[in-house]
Amino acid sequence: MDCKYIWMNGKLIPGTEAQMPFLTPAVHYGMAVFEGIRCYRTAKGPAVFRLREHIERLHRSAAVLGWRELPFTVGQLMEACQETIRANGHEECYIRPLVFLTNGGWNLNIDTGQAHVGIAVWPWKAYLGAKAEEQGVRANVSSFTRHHPNVMMTKAKIAGNYPNSVLAKTESVRLGFDEAIMLDTQGLVSECTGANIFIVKGNQVMTPPAAQILDGITRETVMTLAREMGLTVGEQTISRDQLYMANEVFVTGTAAEVIPVREIDFRTIGNGRAGPITQKLQQAYHAAVRGELPRAAEWLSYVSSR
Repeated sequence: MDCKYIWMNGKLIPGTEAQMPFLTPAVHYGMAVFEGIRCYRTAKGPAVFRLREHIERLHRSAAVLGWRELPFTVGQLMEACQETIRANGHEECYIRPLVFLTNGGWNLNIDTGQAHVGIAVWPWKAYLGAKAEEQGVRANVSSFTRHHPNVMMTKAKIAGNYPNSVLAKTESVRLGFDEAIMLDTQGLVSECTGANIFIVKGNQVMTPPAAQILDGITRETVMTLAREMGLTVGEQTISRDQLYMANEVFVTGTAAEVIPVREIDFRTIGNGRAGPITQKLQQAYHAAVRGELPRAAEWLSYVSSR
């Protein structure tokens, strides 16, 4: 990854110097929280999409994992993200803030360690492949169940949660699919390994309830855009066979953006490509992140030249 400078605990350092000691408890026990954020090229210069919401969620994830406080405020971390983008000279990039446990915690008690914070940025390519946005992806229902919310706290982006996604995604790719769809402990549709999922029936856009999923910021953005288009949008439990019978299925996430699903478990969805509603939402989302919608003014944080 092209990371010329990385922000670590309040200062920028060369990327090659941003290293963790082997005996860092976050690496051994997954005691870390993170965010995935995107910066886009706009007519007014580079701008970070929904930066405040992402950093606020980072703080909430840290609270869920058990930290009583962090060494940096939301405002300080927002400025740190912008500072890191400026230092690396990117107009478009992916942003990864990470809060991780150091100097203690070997007794599995987060109170006995310290929280350190790092931020890296790098150029980003299509998460699910260059052709996925137009052609859609192939998915299967994973043999791995999504975490129960009283086991791993599914509302937080905790590093230790992600082996669940790694197991499912690796299995699916080895089977020839692009992505895995995970069911919850009741056998109902939950989410994908790194994205939320939606189905379309007529003019209704439906997505699983927030209780057992990571309540994605892109998910909320797309729901807002869909309502502004006059579509009926709602949360409801979705069964596996409802996926097969949907007119359209698409997934959303900061990395994925809005990607159609053309096939699930060897069953073609709709006409086997991006459906009309998915296409409209793709177009609206792309316009929003690039500052081309009036609504985008409240969602973009422009990176000044300072």
